[in-house]
Amino acid sequence: MTSEPVRLYEPGFHTDPTDSYRRMRAEHGPVVPVLMEGDVPAWLVIGYLELHHVLVTSSVFARDPRRWNAWDRVPENWSMLPVVMPLPNMLSAEGEDHRRRAQAVNAALSGGDPHELRAVTVRLADRLVDGFCTSAGAELRGQYAARIPALVLCWMFGLDEERGEELTAIMSTVFDAGPDVMKAYTDLAARVGELVALRRARPGPDVVSRLISDPRGYTDEELVPELLAVLGGGHQTTTEWIGNALRLMLTDSRFSASLSGARSSVREALNEVLWEDSPSQMQAGRYAAHDVELGGQRIRKGDMVLLGYAAANKDPQLHASQAGRERANHAHLSFSHGEHGCPYAARELAENIAVTAIEVLLDRLPDIELAVAPEELRWRPSPWVRGVASLPVTFTPALPQGAP
Repeated sequence: MTSEPVRLYEPGFHTDPTDSYRRMRAEHGPVVPVLMEGDVPAWLVIGYLELHHVLVTSSVFARDPRRWNAWDRVPENWSMLPVVMPLPNMLSAEGEDHRRRAQAVNAALSGGDPHELRAVTVRLADRLVDGFCTSAGAELRGQYAARIPALVLCWMFGLDEERGEELTAIMSTVFDAGPDVMKAYTDLAARVGELVALRRARPGPDVVSRLISDPRGYTDEELVPELLAVLGGGHQTTTEWIGNALRLMLTDSRFSASLSGARSSVREALNEVLWEDSPSQMQAGRYAAHDVELGGQRIRKGDMVLLGYAAANKDPQLHASQAGRERANHAHLSFSHGEHGCPYAARELAENIAVTAIEVLLDRLPDIELAVAPEELRWRPSPWVRGVASLPVTFTPALPQGAP
């Protein structure tokens, strides 16, 4: 096989990743040598069986970024630094330390009242819809899908709506991975640090207070990156999940019944998106604990292995083995897998936010339609997340909630 690496930052990958994955499979097989921004090298796993093996073999494909052998090649202000830099949180932890952190985060996220969470999500969704329902149209990604997950998470952290809106704006800058990413990340960390100090002085019925009181005994230096990991994972992926599901429902006739109130189709659309347009397209990463062969490639100790969730979900071998089967299953890898998979409480939270957000929108604006031709929609220029850049829609103007 050729060893010429694939550049992940080239425009063709952003516009048509499915075709890019097809060509990668033909040229390299299930494991592909790639170059990230700045020509930083890594391996991208696009085979379903190979990725599953990586995810469940943490003794070989480890999580701690300090193992990486290419730190000397990372450019200053690299856009990926907030994702890959070693931090004392569950994303970087291994072994027993990771298990205890994941258990603490699960407990903190699931410790609230689910009925209250649903009521708050409905209230926030109604407030966002009120902001544009009196006009004849809106841009749903920016005005809705990108805001509601962050607002719900900020409420779960015990923040009022004003500070929640401020934090939401900063998070958007961090996850856009532009030139100001490290400045925004520093600002976000400082604000979360202030929140931790406030909750230590005045605990409340919120995620931050529950983590502070966890028997693990978090220090402030551990709490801030742990909370940032929760915010990042919850906000970005849920935003794209909502946006991608709305795009599917507005462009695919199979889901047109949802626009007339058939709520079961909302969950069907959300599940299909996890297979076909996974919000978490690719993730960094794992680091080889020793030299190992994977998918016909020789991975050296310390090499970074990128997790190609979207590509693995579309692996032709997987689809051939599932021919004729019902696709409403959860064998996709969009939530990752193994001990470092997305915590169960976080998955449940994301799904509840996404379902509620879409149901409220369709209840309030039942005749909503795409304002442009489907082929005019553009995807965000990122190899890491899969999401529409914008989602313009039209609808019959409606009164705000509670208006006479």
